[in-house]
Amino acid sequence: MSISEKPGATKVPSPCISVCEMDAVDGICVGCCRTRAEIATWGSMDPDDQILLLDILRDRRAKATGVLRRTSRRNKKRLSV
Repeated sequence: MSISEKPGATKVPSPCISVCEMDAVDGICVGCCRTRAEIATWGSMDPDDQILLLDILRDRRAKATGVLRRTSRRNKKRLSV
């Protein structure tokens, strides 16, 4: 079951941190690490795609800063007994 199909599913919060400055070299926002296209399409993306983008942004931010983050616990398969 995808997040969008779960009853009572909440909206995925935007990764925007109100530091909106596009890097002139790579076109990535300094604050949220999204491209202009990713910023423009965020509102029309379904929650599953938004979560996928958040994971991509985590990796992109880690590559840019050298600070590794823990892997996401969202949507991990859990062993059920």
